[in-house]
Amino acid sequence: MADLKFDRDFDPQHGHAVAVSPKVRRITCNNPGAFTFTGTGSYIVGHGDVAIIDPGPDDDAHLASLIEAVKNETVSHIIITHTHRDHSPLAARLKEITGATTYGYGPHGAGARSRAIVAGDVQLDASGDMDFHPDVTIADGDVIEGRDWTLEAVFTPGHCANHMAFSLAEENALFCGDHVMAWSTSVIAPPDGNMADYFASLRRLMARSEEVYWPGHGPEKRDPLPFVRAFMTHRKMREEAIFNRLKQGDRAILEVVRAVYADVDPRLHPAAAMSTLAHVEHLIEQGRVATDGGLTLSAEYRVV
Repeated sequence: MADLKFDRDFDPQHGHAVAVSPKVRRITCNNPGAFTFTGTGSYIVGHGDVAIIDPGPDDDAHLASLIEAVKNETVSHIIITHTHRDHSPLAARLKEITGATTYGYGPHGAGARSRAIVAGDVQLDASGDMDFHPDVTIADGDVIEGRDWTLEAVFTPGHCANHMAFSLAEENALFCGDHVMAWSTSVIAPPDGNMADYFASLRRLMARSEEVYWPGHGPEKRDPLPFVRAFMTHRKMREEAIFNRLKQGDRAILEVVRAVYADVDPRLHPAAAMSTLAHVEHLIEQGRVATDGGLTLSAEYRVV
């Protein structure tokens, strides 16, 4: 697990457009939290005729910062990686001001497997933005072009059912949303999050060649493939730890969380409970675990 070293040394410079590469500027919204780290990163791609990826939450100061950063430019595209409330809500106001077209995989829940899961009463900060509907729906492999930039859509469900990453051809870089982050693991919260999808999306990135990832929160990750492999190993080890707790007699999700996530900030235990539920769903899909009730936080689970 030597490659899974998190980088939390990050100066967000809230409200300022920071040039992070020749074609990319990042503005970090001042919405820090347990799930957002130092805040949501919005990316301006290109110069003159630009795209904005993930405008962020409905925040007046962040909107003003974005508008100031592009005041002498044309915003032609507003692109959404996924519809959590810390990523997509500001798209509506930004579109009204700039006249730009919005792009995304689809509204919240699009791409989800057909399954009935009750997630219980745990609510995460990054819950669904039910109001976003893209002007243009995009599918895996679609290409979006501007004056001096080219983005390829890379479908990466798991953290969110409609999660889409975007590969910037001119810099061999990937805007990866919340799929892979340098500062922390990604929360997978049913019913919209799905662990099997997340594993598949990690494997997909391992077959690609981007040299740098620009995530939705925190710093970039360079030479990312060893890190992605470490994420895969970490998740598999976590899943086996959850399975072993059930094998030892734990029956409830919160019992498992207290044991398996004992070294995690208690503020993140609600998110850990949801990720544990996602792992248990994956174990059920593999025929290793069963429950007599629905897949809920309050149900009891057992090893088959």
